[in-house]
Amino acid sequence: MTLAAGRPSETVLLADPLESSVLTCIGSTPLVRLRRFEPRAGIEIYAKLESRNPGGSVKDRAAARIIQDALRSGGLRPGRGLLDATSGNTGIAYAMLGAALNFPVTLCVPSNVSQERKQLLQAYGAEIVWTDPLEGSDGAIRRARKLAAEEPTKYYYADQYNNDANWRAHYETTAVEILEQTGGRVTHFVAGLGTSGTFMGTGRRLKHEKPDVTLVSIQPDSAWHGLEGLKHMETAIVPGIYDPALADVDLRVETEAASAIMRRLAREEGILVGMSGAAGLVGVLRTAAPLERAVLVTVFPDGGERYLSDSPLSRDASAAREDQASTQEQVVS
Repeated sequence: MTLAAGRPSETVLLADPLESSVLTCIGSTPLVRLRRFEPRAGIEIYAKLESRNPGGSVKDRAAARIIQDALRSGGLRPGRGLLDATSGNTGIAYAMLGAALNFPVTLCVPSNVSQERKQLLQAYGAEIVWTDPLEGSDGAIRRARKLAAEEPTKYYYADQYNNDANWRAHYETTAVEILEQTGGRVTHFVAGLGTSGTFMGTGRRLKHEKPDVTLVSIQPDSAWHGLEGLKHMETAIVPGIYDPALADVDLRVETEAASAIMRRLAREEGILVGMSGAAGLVGVLRTAAPLERAVLVTVFPDGGERYLSDSPLSRDASAAREDQASTQEQVVS
């Protein structure tokens, strides 16, 4: 029997946290081919739809592994809750799993995250500490560190930016799924850098299984950007799990190019994604431009539904037609 940390007034015994129905739904997401974005014959482009996870994002994978490790080690125990900093998606995953496994969750979150993400966090019952929007995710990290230092017995500080369980979740699941779903044919893996867990874990496993695979990391082109969930590493608190040496290529993507691709995806492929996923596809198209044959895979970390209140997806159809005519030139330049 495993003793799961309970809500303040109760303790619940679980046979095994892995038996939670929510946990068993995480992973095994579809890999879809984006034929309308393939520039020529011989180039295949695929994306993992991580919005199909129960919490709606790729962060379900890392949050589940972090929580499982914490339950097994005793970091999470009765009377102690989980604390972390998040820009939204990992927090939603924590809150969902906290509700399912019956432990309290406290999250430090920049106050300018979308209204949809605020509503999701509150719906799952998480306690939210709103932080300065001008400080972004770094401000949330600083506040979480302060709370953890002030009340170490109250919180298990998950510290997703420095927790090896983050990247290991992708080493053990995301990369394995990509290899299986492409029949081992993947030649390029392209993903954005936030905590860097998805890129580090998936990239390491792909390199282990296929040393000739090309790993392409994606960052915003400047410190001030609109690529929600991604970090500009030169000006941000660099995650401890990030190793810049892993990437064969590091590409910088402009907010405007990602916005245009986001709209095209919605209107041409019927797929709503967030800005980080759109930036990944920009990186795929730029990587594919000089190639004759390749199988390129990226990750769409979440869906665009949780960004609609402040998203370029709401622009009118005439603007969309103008974007369609200009997007290809923007993304490959």
